[in-house]
Amino acid sequence: MTLRSLPGVQPGTLNTEPNIALPDDFYQELVDMHRDLSAQQSALVNAKLILLLANHIGDPGVLREAMRAARQDIEPEAPAK
Repeated sequence: MTLRSLPGVQPGTLNTEPNIALPDDFYQELVDMHRDLSAQQSALVNAKLILLLANHIGDPGVLREAMRAARQDIEPEAPAK
């Protein structure tokens, strides 16, 4: 298996620079994907999208780096009393 890399991005490195063509259009499509869904359905769609994109990326190091970046600065909620 060979990993494909983007110009200027080292393989195994998470690209956090703006890289989405037409970002406003993409954001609108992302919002539209959730329209008329319950919170549970929306969470399921998000999970499916994450797994599809993770499979597309394929590089475990990049995926771990993305998970760390996504979790950064997010503190667990205190348990309900």
